[in-house]
Amino acid sequence: MSSREPSSPKFRLRLLPVLIAAAVTSQAHAADLWTITQDALQNNATLDASRSTFQSVEAGRDVARGSLLPQIDATAQVAHNNTLESQEGGTQSGLGNSEDSYNSTSASLELTQALYDAASWASLEIAKRETDQQALLLQADRQQLLYDVASAYFEILRAYEVLQARIAQEKAIKRQLDQAKEQFDVGLVAITDVNEARASYDLARAQRISAENDLQVSFEALQRLTGKRYDSIEMLSEDIPIETPEPAARDKWVRMAIANNPSVQAAQAAVNVSQAEVDQAQAGHLPTLSAFANYNYSDSDQDYLNGHNEGTEVGLQASLPIYSGGATSAQVRQQTYSLEATQYDFEAQRRDTTQQVRSLFTQVMNDVESVEAQRQAIISNRSALEATRSGYEVGTRNIVDVLDAEQSLYQAIADYADARYTYVTDMVALRQQAGMLDQQVIRELNEWLRETQTVKLRLPEDGGMSQIEDIGKRPTMGPSATP
Repeated sequence: MSSREPSSPKFRLRLLPVLIAAAVTSQAHAADLWTITQDALQNNATLDASRSTFQSVEAGRDVARGSLLPQIDATAQVAHNNTLESQEGGTQSGLGNSEDSYNSTSASLELTQALYDAASWASLEIAKRETDQQALLLQADRQQLLYDVASAYFEILRAYEVLQARIAQEKAIKRQLDQAKEQFDVGLVAITDVNEARASYDLARAQRISAENDLQVSFEALQRLTGKRYDSIEMLSEDIPIETPEPAARDKWVRMAIANNPSVQAAQAAVNVSQAEVDQAQAGHLPTLSAFANYNYSDSDQDYLNGHNEGTEVGLQASLPIYSGGATSAQVRQQTYSLEATQYDFEAQRRDTTQQVRSLFTQVMNDVESVEAQRQAIISNRSALEATRSGYEVGTRNIVDVLDAEQSLYQAIADYADARYTYVTDMVALRQQAGMLDQQVIRELNEWLRETQTVKLRLPEDGGMSQIEDIGKRPTMGPSATP
């Protein structure tokens, strides 16, 4: 390890790949969860693709309806005709060559209207049910985006608070290393104490670098969802309530999910589409009936013809398929099997959603207890550290004990931050699985953000001192201030 101290200017300039500051006040307005969510709803590529798909399917419904409405076709033709006759009849007279050249015109207008066409009606029904299904899939994609944005937002805050713990840990162990060096220089401790402290410092530094990387990556994940870069975001208040889900019964959440989860509803809609496709295939055995009316006009300027021809026709036309080589029966079997497949898919989706809701409900209940346990762990580890330091000063504990206690305390602080944000994201996920995640939920979460406490990302090209020295004021992590 290099002997250059972390306080040297050159070391500070290349110490951190990113610089993050939590400030009590900020000159630039930081983005909050609500603002970022609106950006995502307007700019997310995946959601835009889902909207376009819905619009395409919706237009297909109008295409299917068109075959049941009146069909009008008009045709017209203008032609120049040239005929040549050449005949030989031996001794007969009057035979020879003749040539005729003339112009002709013709026009027709035809109207048809389907009176009974089961296949076309089934096609329209398929299109309607596909539109309903795609609307549900769009709703599912929208809820997924709301969850992804909230998860990415709180992942930044999680990574930031973990990073604060790692920075504080590195500084504390650095002080311990400096103290061990001073004691070694005057002969109070052995070189092994210095080596132990240096090893702990190297580990703490590696953990801090890893935490910095996690924070930078988490900012990039948020940018991917919205297509915008956010230099700072608002932090979550320590006062946010950590409460059990309401209603507090797991089975009620399951029932809500089965009734409201758009993915479950879309799977049911897929069954409806397949049933309509079976009806369409069976319609291949049925007759069709249509009404028609047409008008025809023709004229030419041949020498021996005067005037023009025109005519109208009105009637009914029916057709009955007799035999199509077994294709229609095969199509019925094919669509029946497809119907069975979608029914199994619906059951699989229902079971999967049920399992997800039960697991998330249990996880949230555990998260509530975990947050409180991690809060208490900070208090206990802080007391243990103070006792270990006192024992080290009087010679009853060694430096390894002190370093372990330091690491345990800051790990507890990091675990507490992790537990808080795990609770928040699990609650959002539970609402998503229950089909209850909407913008109102995001707005309620946004109320717990604080404009006066922000996380700011500065890339290396922005300049600045090292993060350890330039970190500024930050929110308290845990029940009391970090030592």
